[in-house]
Parts: sequence; structure tokens; C-alpha cells
Amino acid sequence: MKKLIFIGIFAILCVAVFLNSSISAAENESISWYCVRNKEHKQPVADSKLSIVEKYNGYYVDKAHADPNGEKVIYLTFDAGYENGNIEKILNVLKEEQVSAAFFILENLVIKNKELVIRMAEDGHTVANHTASHKDITKFESKEELMCELEEMNSVYREATGREMSKYFRPPEGRFSQRSMEYLSELGYKTVFWSLAYADWDNNNQPKAELAKKKIFDNIHNGAVILMHPTSATNAKIMRDVIRTLKSQGYRFGTLDELTRS
Repeated sequence: MKKLIFIGIFAILCVAVFLNSSISAAENESISWYCVRNKEHKQPVADSKLSIVEKYNGYYVDKAHADPNGEKVIYLTFDAGYENGNIEKILNVLKEEQVSAAFFILENLVIKNKELVIRMAEDGHTVANHTASHKDITKFESKEELMCELEEMNSVYREATGREMSKYFRPPEGRFSQRSMEYLSELGYKTVFWSLAYADWDNNNQPKAELAKKKIFDNIHNGAVILMHPTSATNAKIMRDVIRTLKSQGYRFGTLDELTRS
């Protein structure tokens, strides 16, 4: 009888350990963000696996502007790790067109192009954290380890500019896990994903200008968070046309403070 009781208790403990390990594995499962474009100009809805970000201060579209007949606003964001001449060109256009954007940057850009980063802030753009060295945040084993990576970026920016970096974050390559989202939220970050993007990151395989503009105009939607890479020669070429066309369609360009406002 005692043997049967022992076996029963052992079995229960094994099940508990298995369930806990399964939950732990699920929390740290690496997930890649994506949004399916649509030509109906409707806001994309993230599938159940991706929508977990909303629980932890994650944003990819402005739900306050879900009404297609309401005020039309979009959010222009850039992921920037280095300068190749195109970031400056894009900053020039943004200034001429009086458009504010958000730049998620790496420490390399600050170290090698400090004046450019200072200009971003002085021109009124949001400058935010993309990690110091483009590391996969799902690989960090603790909140403290992730915090050190983010603080390294903050420290480099603070030392170079005398400013504090905005508490917005975009994970490299859009890769995250439930656990990393929990950590980011606990550290006070708002994580900004996107609802419209296209393949513009490969400098050796740039999309044609007309094709890039068509993808944007065909898939634009109210409350859109647009992701672009400012090192793209195509983006530098089309930026003015994109901004002016979207303005002519009745859109204005909002800020991340507005996007994440409760």
C-alpha cells in the first residue's frame, strides 16, 4: 500500500515538473513578428501567438484610429544601425516636409555618427533603443542581462548627446518571447512593432522605387506603424513622394507618445 502511495506521489510530482517545464519553455519560445499586408486598407489583426505583445505594452497599430472614417494618422519609424549617406538624406526630407519620425538605433550609429544622432533629437524625432549591438533578446537568460544590454545603449547615447533616450524599444529582427516582453514591460519599456513593412534592408538587393511606393500606397491603413530602414537607397529616393502622397490622401504623421497614449 505504501509503495502504491509513493508511486502515486512520484507520478504527481513528475507531472507537475513536466507542466512547469512546458510553461517555462512556452514563455521563452522565440517568436518572429510579422504582419500580413492587405490591399483593403484595413488594420491588420495579429494572430493569437503574436497578440501576446499587447499584454506587455506592445504596440503595432493605433487602435484609437481603427475607424476608417475617423482622423487619418500614421507613424513613421526607422531601424538604424549605421550611416551610409542615406540617413542624412532622409533627415533632410523629413525636416523639409516637417514630419516627425522615430529612430530605433544601435550604439554603432552613436559612436561613429554622433552628430547625426544629435540632429535626430534636435529635429524633433524620437530616438529610441534597438539594443546596443543588435542582439537577439530571446537569448538573454535574465531580466538583469537584458537590462544591461539596454542600459549600455542608453549610456552611450547619454554620453554622446547629453540627453536621455526615449523609453521605447524595438527588438532586433522583430524577434521576441513572452518572457522577454515581460522583462521589457517590467523595465518600463513600450515595445513598438509595425503593421506595414517591406523588404528594404538588403543594400545589395534594393526594391525598385515604383514598386516600393506601390506597396506602401496599396497597403496603407489608418493608424499604421510603418517600418523602414534609413540605409535603404530606395527609401531615400522615395521619401519625399511617399510623404507628400500620404499627406494628399489626408494622412498626418503622429508620434509614439500619441500611439501609446492610454
